[in-house]
Amino acid sequence: MVSITNRTKVKVKTAKYRSKSSTKWLQRQLNDPFVKKAHELGYRSRATFKIIEIDDKFHLFKQGKKVADIGSAPGGWSDIAVKRVGKGNVAAIDILEMKPIDGVKFKQVDFNLDEAKEFLIQALNGKADVVISDIAPNTTGNQSVDHLQIMALVEQAYYFAIEVLKTGGSFVAKVRQGGTEASLLSEMKKHFSTVKHFKPNSSRKESAETYVIAQGFKE
Repeated sequence: MVSITNRTKVKVKTAKYRSKSSTKWLQRQLNDPFVKKAHELGYRSRATFKIIEIDDKFHLFKQGKKVADIGSAPGGWSDIAVKRVGKGNVAAIDILEMKPIDGVKFKQVDFNLDEAKEFLIQALNGKADVVISDIAPNTTGNQSVDHLQIMALVEQAYYFAIEVLKTGGSFVAKVRQGGTEASLLSEMKKHFSTVKHFKPNSSRKESAETYVIAQGFKE
């Protein structure tokens, strides 16, 4: 379990050319103990702690297992995956650039394209044991719109995952709190032995994000 005690809070004044929302975001970042700890440990982002907690609880990454990371940039999840499964066993894709990680094969490509699936299967020399996705759209501030957007991405990631997963494999994806839509959850339960929701301690308390962990893929 990842648990970090907060420290003395830093107050940030609104600068002349900085909006109130930007000031609020900066203050939150400066006071976030997971942001500080990620910097101290050399992690690429605070999201790294989330996949550590998920794996510690659900035991997804075992030495030699093949992992596909969808929407991998900046690389925090791939970084932990390769440390736990071994070099050459992780392949990652994102429409954004990602700085290289030793032992991780990366391609800058939209995961909705056929070449994304082809790259992952070729890079892993076969299908994946685990597909992980921390993809999230830019938020609008409108909860209904944000929910629909992230659920659309989750659905796309899910259908992508079942095409590249081995029998018995696992799928992890970010969703909005309250779980997946009933139809998608029902679909997942048809193809996986277990489907659970989990909110890591490193996920901000005020955040509506949680994660769906589906294990035991049945083709």
